[in-house]
Amino acid sequence: MITLEIQKEYYQALLNKTTAYEGVFYVGVKTTGVFCRPTCAARKPKFEHCEFFKTAQQALLASYRPCKRCRPLSQPRQVSDTIQQLVEAVEANPEKRWKDEDFRELSIHASTARRQFQKRFGMTFVEYARARRMGIAMKQIRAGHQVIDVQLATGYDSSSGFRDAFSRIMGVPPIRSGAIRTLIAAWLDTYLGPMLAIADEDALYLLEFVDRRGLEREIERLRQKTQAAIVPGVSPPISSIEHEVGAYFAGTLKVFQTPVHLLGTPFERRVWHELLKIPTGQTRSYADIAKALGQPSAFRAVARANGANQLAIVIPCHRVIQANGDFGGYGGGLARKRWLIEQEKQGEVPLDDNHPIDCGN
Repeated sequence: MITLEIQKEYYQALLNKTTAYEGVFYVGVKTTGVFCRPTCAARKPKFEHCEFFKTAQQALLASYRPCKRCRPLSQPRQVSDTIQQLVEAVEANPEKRWKDEDFRELSIHASTARRQFQKRFGMTFVEYARARRMGIAMKQIRAGHQVIDVQLATGYDSSSGFRDAFSRIMGVPPIRSGAIRTLIAAWLDTYLGPMLAIADEDALYLLEFVDRRGLEREIERLRQKTQAAIVPGVSPPISSIEHEVGAYFAGTLKVFQTPVHLLGTPFERRVWHELLKIPTGQTRSYADIAKALGQPSAFRAVARANGANQLAIVIPCHRVIQANGDFGGYGGGLARKRWLIEQEKQGEVPLDDNHPIDCGN
């Protein structure tokens, strides 16, 4: 049962097309018989013409048909066929330098690729492909390949052109590439909206909803702490977490096994370890966590550490609420936090405390 107060909250999110409510509710429009996702671009109905549902299945059972514009039966902001085709083409030949005729061979307009990649990744397709190419170049140089051989393999006839492109993305010229690290970034489609995952070859460093407040600052802090360049691509931890997040939202995951690397102060890491002890379907207050740490007066510091968690869902900071029962804050949005807590309480999203963690600084 969705209360009137929550219905009004949902309606405001519908008017504002708030992305943090994706997957949290669906709206059936009584006058058209269509149901939509919260961010549908269609003209908004009056409140009295709306019926709200927690799942698409409920809307279908109430005899509403899916909107052809926002496609509520697909994942929110799911990657388009164009993006998927181009990403697969890049992965098939990451060292390729793309030209206009390459797009024509795929029957894709270059401006369409640029626009869709900008919306999805915050960069154009050319920037994405170049960053991916430089990530491969970095690995090859570190593996002992000659810079000139890597330059030619990545399609650069000019050494100065290769050096400039490499330096813009990596922050240092190719001959100094051994002095920096590389982290890999990938965008994952989930039931509650797209997430950004950042990892190296061994562990996951960050997993956040892409519309999280202050995500750009969070990524920059990560880059500074690790002294790493962040480039798009795929690594074993990213493939692992993509599979596990899908299983989590499908309600079949019992244990997160993707290795993670925690970057935080000793106190923050103690808090995050304590979060992992909260049983599935239960919540704790900030004061409860402080007491468990043996520092009962440190509940405000616990709240700050909770907010500094960079591994959404995996480190379950959404299970921490205020002592009076209010949900408190959540970087991914309170609607998502409420949804996660409610689904776990119903046993539809099982989790487990055991998780391999690398507590490096």
